[in-house]
Amino acid sequence: MLRKKLPFLHSLLSPVSRHVGHLTGHQYDVIVVGGGHAGTEAAAAAARVGAETLLITQKIHTIGALSCNPSLGGVGKGQLVKEVDALDGLCGRAGDWAGIHFSILNRRKGPAVWGPRAQLDRQRYRDFIQSELLSTPRLTMVEGSVEELLVTEPNPEEPGHHRVTGIRLANGSHAISARSVVLTTGTFLSGSLFVGQTTSPGGRIGDAPSSAGLSHTLRERLGLRTGRLRTGTPPRIVKDSVDLSLAKLHLPDSHPTPFSFLNTHTHCKPEEQLPCYLTFTTPGVERLFHHFLYCPSIESRVLRFPGRSHQVWLEPEGVTSDLLYPQGLSMTMPPDIQLRLIREIPPMRRAEIHTPGYGVQYDFVCPTQLSPALQVKSTQGLFLAGQINGTTGYEEAAAQGLWAGANAARSALSMPTVTLSRTESYIGVLIDDLVSRGVTEPYRMFTSRAEFRTSLRPDNADLRLTPKGFEEVGCVSSVRYQESLRVRNSLQDALTALQALFLSTSSWKKKLPSVPISETKSTLLTGLDLLQYNDVTFEMLASAFPESLSSFMEFAQRLKIEAVYKPHCDLNKKEIERIQREENMSLPQDIDYFSLPVSLSDEVREILDRVRPSTLGAATRLEGITPAAVVNLLNYVRVTEKKKETHRNQRQQEAQRDEELCANSTVQ
Repeated sequence: MLRKKLPFLHSLLSPVSRHVGHLTGHQYDVIVVGGGHAGTEAAAAAARVGAETLLITQKIHTIGALSCNPSLGGVGKGQLVKEVDALDGLCGRAGDWAGIHFSILNRRKGPAVWGPRAQLDRQRYRDFIQSELLSTPRLTMVEGSVEELLVTEPNPEEPGHHRVTGIRLANGSHAISARSVVLTTGTFLSGSLFVGQTTSPGGRIGDAPSSAGLSHTLRERLGLRTGRLRTGTPPRIVKDSVDLSLAKLHLPDSHPTPFSFLNTHTHCKPEEQLPCYLTFTTPGVERLFHHFLYCPSIESRVLRFPGRSHQVWLEPEGVTSDLLYPQGLSMTMPPDIQLRLIREIPPMRRAEIHTPGYGVQYDFVCPTQLSPALQVKSTQGLFLAGQINGTTGYEEAAAQGLWAGANAARSALSMPTVTLSRTESYIGVLIDDLVSRGVTEPYRMFTSRAEFRTSLRPDNADLRLTPKGFEEVGCVSSVRYQESLRVRNSLQDALTALQALFLSTSSWKKKLPSVPISETKSTLLTGLDLLQYNDVTFEMLASAFPESLSSFMEFAQRLKIEAVYKPHCDLNKKEIERIQREENMSLPQDIDYFSLPVSLSDEVREILDRVRPSTLGAATRLEGITPAAVVNLLNYVRVTEKKKETHRNQRQQEAQRDEELCANSTVQ
């Protein structure tokens, strides 16, 4: 379902940036601040849910720009891209359109931890995102810098101390109203750029700094706890100045795997893909770091692990780009020292730097102040997504943006917000980790963070999330939903057909003579049992039983993966059900933990009061919460729920009696 994008995109963008004065007095459902990965997904998701949405960004032409590395996905991160796509997000389809080098990382391990990844053409990716937003109904884009949030008294019927009703732009004269606001400020929230000892305000090189007023509003007006985080980017290298023959050639997969469940192929043909190259740091690099000590990525790694060689990937930035991105060489030293350093690496002995690396420091909001819907607990109508929540990476930002945008729209349209469990998605793991545990350093996704990763695989994200996105959230199109139902029903039919093939081991041996099947056990095996064997493929079974299985060949790999992980998933079911029961037990946001009539230590009460977990499940994952405290809290929740249920029943009985009395008096 890849399609040709709109031509003359930049000329089309010009009228989109409508004069701000035309927006004053207009009531939007949702305003999204920021046009990066979180902001674009948030704006598109809000519009898909049905909200009149305004996206405000400092530069229209940088919407969808890849600020740092020109790649998408990876181990853990690729799972997030697949899930964003399953919820009808943009980044997966954009990756399929802009990818120039596709590979599955971790392929030697099980499919549950495979990492779909692609090198991207920067211009193609940005064009795709901008084109998608331009064609999204109910979405307006405008250039501007937000100075402050409009804050008023809260709705007394909802939890919270404040309510956000819109934004004011930096010139101070324009206020724009909205029922919900999503902040996706990335590294621009009071951002500072630094190279060596030189610092300047900003969140990305070449862009204007954001207004300091927004940070002030969050801290002083809304009373939110904020912190500072730091990240860095490597220098961009002139490709023709690098001797790539001295680096190890790394070819892409011969058959590119699309990110999107809607695509059967990628825009870039297999033979048109570009290679990457691998090289390593040298002792000369380490010597320079000890002489000129600064910080991020490569600098801290050299200091932490002295005497080692560290990988440096030389990655293309686009089909026609003359630059290479040295993945693994983020640095903040002065430009002349950066040049000396990269020239210590053999392929780059004569390298020239096009743009030096730099670091960024920026404000973030401690994410334990958010609900699982990514709404600020103390402020009605305010949602946060991306690096403002302490994460790093395009994929983490996109996932949060989609979920915050969908919930902001639902809130604006007077619908209840929705949550994702960590038992059903990596997005749920990401959000639960943020709101339950907080961050002390930039958070990035790893497969090890997901307890049920054998169930949360890249291949089944559509089965897990697309129906929920359509039926419960409202962010998935009917076309995608119908396709997911077709896939689900076909897979179920295929599994049923496999289980119906019920033969003895000797009979299977005759059918599949090349497969080492033990005949010592006189047991009966199904086709699904056989598919769990390493040496058995679905194609082999379909060849042996064409009448039953040949119609399911398009799902051959998915069926193999389903068969391999079925025993693991069956074992996980009870634990998943337990966690889901706990997550369904809500904890009131106005509860006074210090006076709660249960046995809890002062330390536990302080933790619960500070974080204010939304559910019992979230409380169990807080650091410092003891098993005994969880049991006591569980008993309190159960007693409270029982009292509420009894009270509801009494009211229903009273109402029923009143209706009967009324009916009797009417008859008389």
